[in-house]
Amino acid sequence: MGDGGKRGILATTVWIVVCGVALYLATAYLFLPALWTHREHQPGLAPGPFVTTTPQGIPGDPLNIGLVGSGPEVVGAMAAAGWHPADPITFESSAEIGISVVLRRPYQDAPVSTLMYQGRRQDLAFEKAVGTSAAHRHHVRLWQVLATGVERRPVWLGAASFDRSVGVSHRTGQITHHIDPDLDTERQVFIDSLTAAGVVAQIYQVTGIGPTLAGRNGGGDRYFTDGEISLGVLRPDLAPSATPPERRPSSRGVAFKQRVWPALVAAVRALPFMSRG
Repeated sequence: MGDGGKRGILATTVWIVVCGVALYLATAYLFLPALWTHREHQPGLAPGPFVTTTPQGIPGDPLNIGLVGSGPEVVGAMAAAGWHPADPITFESSAEIGISVVLRRPYQDAPVSTLMYQGRRQDLAFEKAVGTSAAHRHHVRLWQVLATGVERRPVWLGAASFDRSVGVSHRTGQITHHIDPDLDTERQVFIDSLTAAGVVAQIYQVTGIGPTLAGRNGGGDRYFTDGEISLGVLRPDLAPSATPPERRPSSRGVAFKQRVWPALVAAVRALPFMSRG
C-alpha cells in the first residue's frame, strides 16, 4: 500500500474518532440531560442546585419531595398523615433524644439537625417514629421556595430520608443519625402517607438533582436517587377524600429513565459498601 493509501486510512480513522467523541459529548452532555430534565409542571422552580447544605457549607441531602399549599395547609396535611413537628434544638431536647436512643424510649417530636437551602434553614421539619426510640424515624425538612406557583399557591420543596441508626458523622466526627441510602423509597413513603390521609388532590414530578448513584450527604452517608422530586398538591380545604389523587404523567425521557433505573439501583444495592453507609 502506498503512502497515499496509508494517509487515507489514517485520515478516515481520525475522522471516525472525532465523530465518535463528538457523538459521545453531545449525548452525555446535551441530549440525555435535556431528555431527562422536565419542569413543565412547575416552570417557576429555579434550575438548581437541588441539594441542601449543612451550616458549614457541606453538601447535604438532596431535595426529593414537595407540597403545594399554604403554610397552615401544609401543617394540617402533615398532622392528618401522622407526621409530628420536630422540636427545636435545645439543651433539653438534645438530652431527651440521647436518653430516647440509649434507653429506647419514644420521642415522637425529636429535633432534627439544621440544613440550609437558598441560604436559609428549613422552614418546617416533621418526623414519624419507627420502633421504640428516636434512633429510627422517617423525617422531612421543608422550605417554601415559591410564593405562587402554577396553581397560584405557595410551593414547598423538601428533603425526606429515613434515619436507620445513630452514629458518628463521617465528615465532622459529631454524633448524628445515619440515613438509608435509598431516597426514592423514602420519597414514596412520604407521598403515600399523604395520599392515604386523603389530603392530596394531584401528584406530579419535576427534575431535582438528577440521576445519582453514589452521592454523599452532610454526614458522609451514601445515597442514590433517580433525581426526581414528587410534588403533592394539597386539597385547599384539607377535607379527606376517598378519591385517588390525579397523577400527571412525566415526560417520555423521564418515563424511560424510570423503567431502567430499578436495574441500576439493584446493582448498586448489591455492592458491599452500600450496606456499610
